[in-house]
Amino acid sequence: MSDLACDRCGRSLLVFEDVRYEVVIRVTAAYDPLELDLDTIAKADVSAELERLARAVGKKTAQELEDEVWKELKFDLCGRCQREYLKDPLPRRPDP
Repeated sequence: MSDLACDRCGRSLLVFEDVRYEVVIRVTAAYDPLELDLDTIAKADVSAELERLARAVGKKTAQELEDEVWKELKFDLCGRCQREYLKDPLPRRPDP
C-alpha cells in the first residue's frame, strides 16, 4: 500500500485511482517597469531609502522574504478532485 494520497480529499491515489494528477502553483512577484527621470533620481535620498529598506528586511525571516518574491506549491489530486479543481481553481472569497 502506498502513502500517496489526494491532498484535497485524502483518498489513497494508487489503491483507488488508475491515474493521479499533479497541480503545481507558482506565485511570483510581478514587477512593473520603473518610470524614473533624472529629476526624480537627483532629488531622491538614496541613503535614507537604503536604510529604510534595511530596517524592513531586518524585521523578516529569510523564509518570509523569499515567500514575498517566489513560492511554489505542489499537490496530488485524485480524478474527482481534479475535475472539481478545474471547474473553480481560484474560488472567490465572500465579501467582508
